[in-house]
Amino acid sequence: MNYMRTAILLAGLTGLFMAVGYLIGGGSGAFIALIIAAGTNLFSYWNADKLVLSMHGAQEVDERSAPELVAIVRELAQRAGLPMPRVYLMDNPQPNAFATGRNPQNAAVCATTELLNTLSRDEIAGVIGHELGHVRNHDTLTMTITATIAGAISMLAQFGMFFRGGNRDNNGLGIVGSVLMLILAPLAAMVVQMAISRTREYAADNLGARISGRPDALASALVKISRVAEAVPNDTAETHPTTAPLFIVNPLSGRGMDNLFSTHLSTENRIAALEKLSREMGLGDFGGAAHVGDTRSRGPWG
Repeated sequence: MNYMRTAILLAGLTGLFMAVGYLIGGGSGAFIALIIAAGTNLFSYWNADKLVLSMHGAQEVDERSAPELVAIVRELAQRAGLPMPRVYLMDNPQPNAFATGRNPQNAAVCATTELLNTLSRDEIAGVIGHELGHVRNHDTLTMTITATIAGAISMLAQFGMFFRGGNRDNNGLGIVGSVLMLILAPLAAMVVQMAISRTREYAADNLGARISGRPDALASALVKISRVAEAVPNDTAETHPTTAPLFIVNPLSGRGMDNLFSTHLSTENRIAALEKLSREMGLGDFGGAAHVGDTRSRGPWG
């Protein structure tokens, strides 16, 4: 059911892209937008993972440069029955992580340097398990393509503003309509992107907690990451906001509209689901959001 819903939402995002094209150039504009959307999807399939990693300045690491992280990824990938993904690090003051890649055979897991400094080893394993859950559920391709199309819609809307707003004689949207398109088209793309992201987060939390074997550690990691992310900006994510849904916790520091337009589920709801899973696994309760994230040691190797 989730895959059908995701397919419908992706179709809606492509339709929105075509609608913006139609508003800019009528029927021919819609057709051109369709061609661009198809080309964007094709490009995203083969190259979006490299593009996203490059946007965030991620560097590939191995057993020599990041032995502990690579060891965690290798162990959890084996538990999940997945090929060993490529491992990347981002030099970033905000603890966070994401996964990308068109399929499990070409997947990459990326963490920030601050994630390693902030979380315990078990918490890092919970985060990596979540990202491998996305890989095993084949979410990474969908979410990366969605980020690429959403970014393209914003660029197309800006082009439409320039093209139609600068033409006093146009019989289409006019300057007021162009401004509305500039605002509403990216907003609509964000809403669709939000819906796609939210359909996959609970499933990745559930599978990631099963892979790591520690729902409480993943819950603790979510609390710690959320607290820091609210105070410490992620500059590359702010520059490329359409990539935000890829992260395990919302990396953007926006205020006011977070609850309405956040691409992520609330931390409290995710922890409640993880606590329910913990009981199902026979591990008992861990006290919910108010009691996790406070007693873990900082840093995984100390």
